[in-house]
Amino acid sequence: MSHSVNPQQGIVTAPHALASEAGLAVLRNGGNAIEAMVAAASTIAVVYPHMNSIGGDGFWLIVPPQGAPMAISACGGAAANATIAAYHEHGMTSIPTRGPWAANTVAGTVGGWQAALQIAQRMGGQHSLAALLGQAIQYAEQGITVTHSQSTLTAQKLPELVAQPGFAETFLIRGQTPEATPEAPKEGTLFKQPRLANTLRRLVSEGLDSFYRGALAADIAADLKTLGSPVSAADLSAYHAEIVTPLHLNHALGDLYNMTLPTQGVVSLAILGIAERAGLSSVQADSADHVHLLVEATKKAFGLRDQYVTDARDCPIHAQSLLEDARLESLAAAIDPKHAAPWGAGHGPGDTVWLGAIDASGLAVSFIQSIYHEYGSGCVLPGTGINWQNRGASFGLNPQALLAIKPGKKPFHTLNPAAARLKDGRLMVYGTMGGDGQPQTQAAVFTRYALFGQELQHSVSAPRWLLGRTWGQTTDSLKLESRFPAAVVDELRTRGHDVEILEAFDSTMGHAGALVRHSNGELEGAYDPRSDGGVAAF
Repeated sequence: MSHSVNPQQGIVTAPHALASEAGLAVLRNGGNAIEAMVAAASTIAVVYPHMNSIGGDGFWLIVPPQGAPMAISACGGAAANATIAAYHEHGMTSIPTRGPWAANTVAGTVGGWQAALQIAQRMGGQHSLAALLGQAIQYAEQGITVTHSQSTLTAQKLPELVAQPGFAETFLIRGQTPEATPEAPKEGTLFKQPRLANTLRRLVSEGLDSFYRGALAADIAADLKTLGSPVSAADLSAYHAEIVTPLHLNHALGDLYNMTLPTQGVVSLAILGIAERAGLSSVQADSADHVHLLVEATKKAFGLRDQYVTDARDCPIHAQSLLEDARLESLAAAIDPKHAAPWGAGHGPGDTVWLGAIDASGLAVSFIQSIYHEYGSGCVLPGTGINWQNRGASFGLNPQALLAIKPGKKPFHTLNPAAARLKDGRLMVYGTMGGDGQPQTQAAVFTRYALFGQELQHSVSAPRWLLGRTWGQTTDSLKLESRFPAAVVDELRTRGHDVEILEAFDSTMGHAGALVRHSNGELEGAYDPRSDGGVAAF
């Protein structure tokens, strides 16, 4: 259900209820939304291990009560040794999605926490790191109850993960005999991560910077070297999270914000800008017209993505220029309202968590943390217990390609946290996980709530669609949850869409969430029934 609470209080949403509760505990103790998000982010890195880890990247969109929003890009670049020549020397014709050579970029998320807490302190934050990471440490040490999601996904991905260094010892259980094959943990059993608990404790005692330039960094680098990853101590030392200006879209409903390159935040904003200009406001909510216009706007926006979304230093134009009115008008004019345009391959899966927090002052945070595929590279560092991301698998080995790997280059990111300041005074933060599906689900949630006036929880729970590939899927069809009326499905097929019907509440659609602060200070939140999530408020 959706939650509305007293105007003076705070609210957190996350795709795992324990993370929401950890964030709320900080708000209850007088912390601000940024501090609450660090608590939630560290907790979800422990309690949602198949989806997240401190060995990944993160992006922050921070919206203060007044003044310009700011963003943090906590995205690590490719290792100095991760060259095209190095992959060829190891006999590879493409970058693998699992294993040590998939663990080819610096994990940036802890640096993002560090940058965020510096901002939090300027806004009056006073919580110690020990207080913020306390819940995460407790869950790693004392254990968590394995969810259905963790159990089933681990079993599904076992064939490609079981042989990766450190994976079986960390995430699987052994049978009764030494010869028994490792198995996925059973739902309801206790799962502990003692090495990760110790690493989190070291972050408290040594400081977050130790992940990159301290004693912990030396141990992480040694672990990576043992595994055969190209990431070195020098790569870790060179990394710093960046404070950046978020992208902005002027929309009829208000000011919309999202993350800049190397994420596909520009895609999320472009979809909404194109659809607005293609007449979306004149159609009926959740009709074939609604789905069709947003799907066709998605195709146009993905064209921009495939041409421009990469490390900002390698993009020939500034991403904000892609959202200029003339460009969006031109793309909207090319949409046929009755016929689907041809569609090619998508960018594939993404394993991400979106979390949101709003505090009593109106400070709001839209936050995403990711390891890319389920369990990232599958490599778990032997001493520190960190599961390292495989975000660099989005690179390629063609030196002429937009996403060609090179030392220091930031990888293409599907993740993009969203926010909107609506003209009627409402503030909205929202987002989701799910590869190609992220900008599409954002469009579904935003248009249902802000344009068509649907209740916030319904906007998240209602049947969704997805064009292309995402978490757990390899086909490029237009996927619809089975709750769509048959007439809508039939009409979309008539217009030329290659429709594939999924389960009623299918995790393929990602795990979305949203928070809204109304002009009178009232707070409202929604979480995704497709996840293990929850909204925590007081």
